Amino acid sequence: MCSFTATADREGGRPLELVVEKLKADGFVGRHERIRHKFFAPCVYYFFSDPELVQGNVESSSKNDEAVSSTANVKKPPTEISQRRSFLVFYCIPVSPGKSRLIWAFPRNFGKWMNYIVPRWMFHIGQNLILDSDMYFLRVEEHKLEEIGPSNWHKACYVPVKSDALVVGFRRWLNKYAGGRVDWGGKYSGSLPPLPPREEVFERYRSHVVNCKSCNGAYKALNIAEVSLQAISIAAIGALALTKNGVISATVRATIVTIAILCFAASKWLSHFIHKTFHFQDYNHALV
Repeated sequence: MCSFTATADREGGRPLELVVEKLKADGFVGRHERIRHKFFAPCVYYFFSDPELVQGNVESSSKNDEAVSSTANVKKPPTEISQRRSFLVFYCIPVSPGKSRLIWAFPRNFGKWMNYIVPRWMFHIGQNLILDSDMYFLRVEEHKLEEIGPSNWHKACYVPVKSDALVVGFRRWLNKYAGGRVDWGGKYSGSLPPLPPREEVFERYRSHVVNCKSCNGAYKALNIAEVSLQAISIAAIGALALTKNGVISATVRATIVTIAILCFAASKWLSHFIHKTFHFQDYNHALV
């Protein structure tokens, strides 16, 4: 028998004590401190803050693929913070072998004013980075699972800590109630396509931008801004070249040159920003 101790390797980090409480044909329920996790078979998963839960130690035991846990509930007067509720909802729909459509939402009853001030596409920048952090690993892992077989998934995945409880719970549900794999109804053989290059995995324009009204609008507006900055830079230099010496002072001439340089530099930065935000940005896991 071997033991495994999870230790925090970053400032402020600590182990996540996740536990799966119920596992049935229609999904499973999990918990982590004040957070409830629910998976509704076959495609919906969400978690939410539950003000009725209190932080404490969780004792659990399992029997016939079901875990039962108990926690002492302490009644406290409700406060503004305790009444805050937030959800994170995921719809992950298999489209074809190796491809899925992900739809998510973040409803909450506080801080809604941010939705009216901060453009939605700015939130999507951070969310896309989170998805990219797992995207290529998932591609590689699904090929390993295909080679080893769905019933032996635990030999391809190392999941030793409690923070992996939901992953283990989903695999148990998939093997017990869904035959270990997606049923394509004869439309596909189930074989995965070859592992695509990273440029295709992390490509964002066709996979997200063209389908997102906010990101698509920002993409068009920023492209217009880029072209406008280039036009201003060229126009400033052209006007300066056509102006005879002595017509404008040296100070004005230096100011125009400075504006032209700044506009050109801003257009180059904007071009890079547009490309990495709306087209492709490689994700280097070694630097995370």
